[in-house]
Amino acid sequence: MKKEGKLIVLSAPSGSGKTTLVRYLLAKKLPLGFSISATTRNPRGKEQNGRDYYFLKQEVFESKIKENAFLEYEEVYPSSFYGTLKSELNRLWDAGLHVIFDIDVLGGLNVKKQYPEQTLAIFIQPPSLEVLEQRLYARGTDSEEKIQTRLEKAKEELSYASKFDVVLLNDDLEATQKKIYELVREFISI
Repeated sequence: MKKEGKLIVLSAPSGSGKTTLVRYLLAKKLPLGFSISATTRNPRGKEQNGRDYYFLKQEVFESKIKENAFLEYEEVYPSSFYGTLKSELNRLWDAGLHVIFDIDVLGGLNVKKQYPEQTLAIFIQPPSLEVLEQRLYARGTDSEEKIQTRLEKAKEELSYASKFDVVLLNDDLEATQKKIYELVREFISI
């Protein structure tokens, strides 16, 4: 029987720095593997299929829902689905790795609900909505309308922070990196 590893969930409103923190953890000498999410949205910037996301047509995503192929999925924005394929857990556990997720807030809570003892759910909190807005504009990847949608969503997502195991305020990236490294290192060594 294969050994199931631990699950490290990083969730936050878009622009809070969760992807930066996931990349930081993956660069450390920790036995972590990145769970590649599936999405129906189009690639942004230099994103690649099979590395950053599995970019699926909406019909394909919906057929995978019917097949019960997802651990969790959400319609994060209208007609923009994101989800974690169960095959990702198996792929990483088969490789002897613990799974790290960069997923939306409801998806993160859903993983924690299904694997309560194996999951460390970390909420990355932005310093403020104003800072979040500045970060989203600085990315240069979204339209004005998309940024406003993300900010509205962020207000809702912030209300779920207390449901996570840990809330990390990302107001100083270097300090946040040190804290998250220690939290994850300790959790996977238990």
